[in-house]
Amino acid sequence: MAKIELHKQILENLSTAVVLLDESMVVEYANPAAEMLLEASMRRLSQLNIAEWFSLCAVEQKDLQECLATGHPYTHREAKIVTLSGATLTVDYSINPLITPEGQQLLIEIESRDRLMRIEREEDLLTQHDTARSLVRGLAHEIKNPLGGIRGAAQLLERELHDPSLHDYTHVIIEEADRLRNLVDRLLGPRKLPNMKMINIHAVLERVCHLIEAETKGEILLQRDYDPSIPEFMGDAEQLIQAMLNILRNSMQAILSADVDVDVDVDVDVDVDVDVPTIKIRTRAFRQVTLGAEKHRLVCSVEIIDNGPGIPEDILSKIFYPMVSGRAEGTGLGLSIAQSIINQHQGLIECETRPGETRFQLLIPLELNNESTM
Repeated sequence: MAKIELHKQILENLSTAVVLLDESMVVEYANPAAEMLLEASMRRLSQLNIAEWFSLCAVEQKDLQECLATGHPYTHREAKIVTLSGATLTVDYSINPLITPEGQQLLIEIESRDRLMRIEREEDLLTQHDTARSLVRGLAHEIKNPLGGIRGAAQLLERELHDPSLHDYTHVIIEEADRLRNLVDRLLGPRKLPNMKMINIHAVLERVCHLIEAETKGEILLQRDYDPSIPEFMGDAEQLIQAMLNILRNSMQAILSADVDVDVDVDVDVDVDVDVPTIKIRTRAFRQVTLGAEKHRLVCSVEIIDNGPGIPEDILSKIFYPMVSGRAEGTGLGLSIAQSIINQHQGLIECETRPGETRFQLLIPLELNNESTM
């Protein structure tokens, strides 16, 4: 009896989700890690068939039946689970057949892959950004040096030209050299360190919303969904306004340049006619979030969601690189500069898109400068 209690205690303290099924694929036992992963108590899971909480494809159903028939264990990588609450999870799972006094049973071990995949995705974003900045810095050095020489030579030439009508040509050379220099400076993003002060993220967002409302003259519906519990934190208000404005303008231009007529809502919680161009701004505070390789106790999340046509698949992975744009008239600098600013605040920007919904999520750590508020 003591051994049974010890085994049960071990199972209930595992971080890996463990579920036991009987011959008819009904749940007989789930440890606390499984209850947490599946977002349901053992009482609710009890007597449920696996098909009611595990989205098995035809191949997986066949493997499960063969496991019961042959007794051979197997493992599936990056499978999908839809929990009883409707959330979709990516998991690795192993199934091992057991012969017990009660008959044949199946032991399922489930490990969530979502967190690891998120960390990998975030590390990839940070690596992309660092690579892009290194490339731009190198190009800026190689471009600005000859530009300075061209501009200086044009100024010297202008002094030697006694015919004023010829000065128009030197003016063109000087103006174009200045334009290229300014473009390179914009590619480099913010050139000064953030001026950190205590700020309120909602004050920043309201300033941006007023600017967008003035630009669009009511053509786009802006919806706010703010979390008032988010504390003030140290940040550069002007730079954050620029970052938020760049993303909102990107959404605004995407919506206005396309006919919004899709059968997808902006968000399940929002009752909006999809024919109305809409941008939703949502803020939340999340705890214990890993950004790249660093774990943060408290993070501010700002989501900017539009019901536009979505971002083309071929440029989605490159949208934060300089000079990459989905619009012919776009400069491709807005998102790159926004990512630079958020990186300077130790955060990052992620993007998910599909026809009818594009979601930018800005994650900014709060706890480093708010130890006293925790």
